[in-house]
Amino acid sequence: MAPGPPATITPQASNTSWIPEAPVVTAQEPIFLMTSTAQTISGFFVWTALLITCHQIYMHLRYYSSPNEQRHIVRILFIVPIYAFDSWLSLLFFTNEEYYVYFDTVRDCYEAFVIYNFLSLCYEYLGGESAIMAEIRGKPIESSCVYGTCCLWGKTYSIGFLRFCKQATLQFCVVKPLMAVITVILQAFGKYRDGDFNVASGYLYATIIYNISVSLSLYALFLFYFATRELLVPYNPVLKFFMVKSVIFLSFWQGMLLAILEKCGAIPQITSADFSVGEGTVAAGYQNFIICIEMFFAAVALRHAFTYKVYMDKRLDSYGSFPIYGQYGRCAPMKSISSSLKETMNPGDMVQDAIHNFSPAYQQYTQQSTLERGGGPPLSRSHSNLSTRGDNEKTLLLSSDDEF
Repeated sequence: MAPGPPATITPQASNTSWIPEAPVVTAQEPIFLMTSTAQTISGFFVWTALLITCHQIYMHLRYYSSPNEQRHIVRILFIVPIYAFDSWLSLLFFTNEEYYVYFDTVRDCYEAFVIYNFLSLCYEYLGGESAIMAEIRGKPIESSCVYGTCCLWGKTYSIGFLRFCKQATLQFCVVKPLMAVITVILQAFGKYRDGDFNVASGYLYATIIYNISVSLSLYALFLFYFATRELLVPYNPVLKFFMVKSVIFLSFWQGMLLAILEKCGAIPQITSADFSVGEGTVAAGYQNFIICIEMFFAAVALRHAFTYKVYMDKRLDSYGSFPIYGQYGRCAPMKSISSSLKETMNPGDMVQDAIHNFSPAYQQYTQQSTLERGGGPPLSRSHSNLSTRGDNEKTLLLSSDDEF
């Protein structure tokens, strides 16, 4: 066979890379993401997920019998509508390569909010920090390579342990939105593209910072679950932990993997004179399409993980903070539902918690159970020995010298 003509090599300056270039397709032979089929399939899964989750949120607000718990649950459930609708919009505007960055900024900011609320929900399940410390303080930390506690051999659970879990979670709530804003700024100046690992691009540094922050936050959640897994058994924590971690952490690593695949040439790039689809946009498009489908299954799983049915039969004591309506406890009218929703989405508690945990004037860590917050009887579900704890454990002051 006669050899073909020699390939023409375009000279590149210092940006030469050993990574093979991705194959290129034109607008005349569009990829799957550019077809109406992709938009229809993703739209079906998105709107189905929205209906499932919005109904669940409505039912939680209708039977808002445990505000301290359900406030965090509703916030967690909102991740499905935000993730799904954001990804679908990004897919609809696929040929406008800059739009998805702005849409994803909203998603990035909210997922940090979810991480904080999931940890706070676990605190509420167990009666607050004071009840947790009463159960685990002074116990030795079991060495386990699976939970990453092999380096903590010989240490005991202390107030510093809980403070570390909160700080490691809250730092993600700060880093994630901050990096999202920086990404938008870099995008505006042409210094950010998904999958561009060039040292002159902001994607490389943003990915490194994200990985460190995400890993630290995930490690803190693992530590907290490892310490309280026996106390959390009545609340079926495994599915809850798995769903929150998979939606947030696995989606991030999934997006990074797709960006690497595009950089390695496994995902084709698009070139057209009619529109601009730059480097990293195709990988981000596949990421958004996959998320649209995944959110349907996430909505179904979250419906079982954070069911509203346990709150339907709950009765508040006669001196509780809220009245009782109807046969199933507090079946609130629409006006009350809207006010509960407004109160639920107020991030003031997270801001106050962050100021408290990172305050340089931190001298005494005040632990308060849910008994004090409601001004009356406990609004959280009680199980086993947690329900027999008296008001003498209502407030527990622990010295800041008790560090982890």
